[in-house]
Amino acid sequence: MAEITASMVRDLRDKTDAPMMECKRALVEAQGNSAKAEELLRVRLGNRASRAATRTAAEGVVAVHVAPDAKTGAIVEVNCETDFVAKTEDFQRFAASIADLAAKKNPQDLAVLGKLALAGSTAEDTRKALVGRIGENISIRRFASLKANGRLYHYVHHGGAKIGVLVDVVGGAEQLGRDLAMHIAAAKPMGLSGNDIPADLVAKERNIAAAKAAESGKPADIQKKMVEGSVQKFLKDVTLLGQIFVKDPAGKQTVEALLKAAGASVSRFVLYVVGEGIEKKGNGQTA
Repeated sequence: MAEITASMVRDLRDKTDAPMMECKRALVEAQGNSAKAEELLRVRLGNRASRAATRTAAEGVVAVHVAPDAKTGAIVEVNCETDFVAKTEDFQRFAASIADLAAKKNPQDLAVLGKLALAGSTAEDTRKALVGRIGENISIRRFASLKANGRLYHYVHHGGAKIGVLVDVVGGAEQLGRDLAMHIAAAKPMGLSGNDIPADLVAKERNIAAAKAAESGKPADIQKKMVEGSVQKFLKDVTLLGQIFVKDPAGKQTVEALLKAAGASVSRFVLYVVGEGIEKKGNGQTA
């Protein structure tokens, strides 16, 4: 049997990023043939990635990349199974590389993004290799690439990068853009204005308000006003323009009023919260 040296193991690890023991085992199976060992590892790590794909990933990070001119950028959510892995350097580096790739190449969907070149391979193969090394399911859940009408500002919450924002602000000072990004992360609006809120959600709120108004026993015309008032309050609470600006000392100024005073506007924003909408079991395990 050919001698398996430490340098052979290191060389194979450099090529595949596989764990040292996996590299040594592959070299032993390949009787010292480095090319064959590399092929064995890629098959093995690929199989491990396929098995992991059946497990739900609800942890992870949000990563944002904005070009130096603040005219193009992207925001991505990359998921894994545990918060421990989400905090590792390899995982965070991968998420950052995906955000950078999406910002520069502006792919139309996840399938196209997965085929783009990354780290000498493709984004999808790089993801599979990372799954093989870490042993957890890792997925690129969603992304958005933006081309600004004004300037792009972003915010990623420092507590584990679980919340991320990318917002296009036209006009106004740089501090305004940064403040708006932070406001969106804190207040979590569902849309820019009432036109962006799904009609079925508004209808649901209207039905709830109508039921409450009916219980009041007040005249029909009063009930109608009560319902409309409840719906309008709901829309103010869930839309960026209708919300009270979180940094307003008096707690009265809306974001819409803030923008008007600054001669600015918001064209679009994207808000990602890690794991949002992914169901988890009560014991902390993913469904």
